Amino acid sequence: MIALKRVQHSIQTLVGLAISEATILKYVLQLHLALARRERLAIDRILTQPAMHVDETSIRVDKRNHWLHVCSAGDITLKFVHEKRGLEAMAAIGIIPRYGGVIVHDCWASCLSYEHCRHGLCGAHLLRELTFILEANGYAWAGNMKRLLQQTCAKVSKRQRKRLTPREYGALQKRCRNILTRGERELPPIPAKQNGTRGPVAKSDAHNLWQRLREHETAVLLFATDANVPFTNNRAERDLRMSKVKQKVSGCLRKAEFAQAYCRISSYLQTMANQGYNPLVAIQMALSGQLYAETG
Repeated sequence: MIALKRVQHSIQTLVGLAISEATILKYVLQLHLALARRERLAIDRILTQPAMHVDETSIRVDKRNHWLHVCSAGDITLKFVHEKRGLEAMAAIGIIPRYGGVIVHDCWASCLSYEHCRHGLCGAHLLRELTFILEANGYAWAGNMKRLLQQTCAKVSKRQRKRLTPREYGALQKRCRNILTRGERELPPIPAKQNGTRGPVAKSDAHNLWQRLREHETAVLLFATDANVPFTNNRAERDLRMSKVKQKVSGCLRKAEFAQAYCRISSYLQTMANQGYNPLVAIQMALSGQLYAETG
């Protein structure tokens, strides 16, 4: 998580001995290899979870832009680095194509292309977009939709079963559709496509958000009917946050090999922290083989 020179200085301060950068990197790769089986077991476990959070963020590797992908569910966190962001990376990682539960994400088109999964959209992102549309354009439908989502989230969170009854959900759908129907009258008409122009006609942010809410109604409101689906995708964003801190403080990763090691090791430490383990104890368990003795 920190620069190699700072690691050297910290170890020398603690034990009075200087360790070369090459030795530290050798230890990193040793732990990386020791956790290969653990990663495979974690992948098998996460595929059985009813809902999974996914997200991605950019990260610099060997002075080039790569993408850090995260899959989180329960106490499991899995991170992977890839040169691409979309479907190519998802296919290479191989989790989402094999997953049959609910994927919670930020309305990412690459995720939505997997039709064998159900989808839940992050309510926090929708609320931020609705707030922007309301402040920028003053559309009443944006304020009504924001209020409806907030009220529904508060109602669901107070329920012991964390979901609405079928009758309540039917009323919620009706209110949502009425708001969007009224909102269509507020939005300006989309200009006709001119002859000779390529691609779709450019739409405003408000129209794009309105269309997304209408087309993905089930995914937007899934948190109200499935107790396993939260209102936000904050879990995945929290799991990625320290990676951005590392890049800001320590700079880019030198090689793809060490980027993969960083993802595997940090995934393991976050998972073990979720289970209540001290990180140094978790590292000792992995290097000594005790980790696999406990899991069989």
